[in-house]
Formats: sequence, C-alpha cells, structure tokens
Amino acid sequence: MTDTATPDPTPEQAALFARVRRMMLIAGLTTTLAVAAVLIAIGYKLFRAEGSAPAATEHTLRLPKGARVVSTASAGDYVVVTLDIGGATELRTFEAKTLKPTGRLTFATEP
Repeated sequence: MTDTATPDPTPEQAALFARVRRMMLIAGLTTTLAVAAVLIAIGYKLFRAEGSAPAATEHTLRLPKGARVVSTASAGDYVVVTLDIGGATELRTFEAKTLKPTGRLTFATEP
C-alpha cells in the first residue's frame, strides 16, 4: 500500500482554513441557538397553556338579607353584578376565570 503524503499548507492556506473553521463554528452556534429558542418557545406555550376548554365551576354568592340582583354584565376579564340592598345600589366585580371577588362599589344618595 502506498502512503500519499499531504504537503503542509502554506501560511495563506492555513489562515484560510482557520477563517473557514471560525465561520463554521459561528454558523453552528447560531443554528444551535435558534433551535434552542424555538424549542423553548414551544415548551413555554405547552406548559403555560391553561387548557383549551375552561373547567366548569359552580359558586354561590351569599347576599345580605333583602338584597336582590338587578343585573349582571361581563366587562373584559371581569363579571359585574349589580345588587339592590335595601334601596342602595351596589356593584360587585369578580374575575371571570376564577370568580374571586375583586371589587365592591357602593352608591348612596346625599342627604
């Protein structure tokens, strides 16, 4: 079997090889970073998803004696319930997803 000897590269060729290696390393790192960013974005969407169908919830709001519900409305991510409590009007707001109370607004007439 014959051994073929490769001659040593000239200084210009060695510089060119080093430059090509550096460019390939940069391209490989950039590609790896882009793939990692896409996988992180997909993982974030999968694990932060709250589900496609909201879970059915059942809550009971206890009203004071003599109170009655005048109206209900939804405003963005909130549910607003208007109550008549002994002649005074009151608005109560709840988060639409969890139905936790978020605010209460009472109206009274001036004397």
